[in-house]
Amino acid sequence: MSAAKAETLYYGSRAGMEVTVVKKSNIGTTHAKIFTKHTRENATAFCREYVQKVTPKCIADELKVELLTEISANCKTGTFITLNGQGYQFKGSNPDYDPTGMSTEYLLVEAGGGEPLDGSSASGYDVALDQYKALCPNRVQ
Repeated sequence: MSAAKAETLYYGSRAGMEVTVVKKSNIGTTHAKIFTKHTRENATAFCREYVQKVTPKCIADELKVELLTEISANCKTGTFITLNGQGYQFKGSNPDYDPTGMSTEYLLVEAGGGEPLDGSSASGYDVALDQYKALCPNRVQ
């Protein structure tokens, strides 16, 4: 598989904030795992698409971003860890979901409880949900 065709996952909400998927195991189970690598191609894409200037310094700085190389989930309980090391629990469909309103389609709560993420890019909702979908595709329609 060439790098241009490789599967990627977003680790942040900005254009090009992606890592390359290198291996998957037990997807959709209580021990789902995805292994990733933050490649030079990923860093170059970030510099091109977000910074809009590809320089050796930009690529080097982007490669220094600290990310986990493995994400995991228990698809039965909905608990999962993102590339940024944040723990969440997927609570299923949002009973108050209104596609025309400000609510989210699914409920995601930080590990340890609290209010569900509000769906804003600052909350990380889309990025976390996409990582969960990759780990537990059978739980998210």
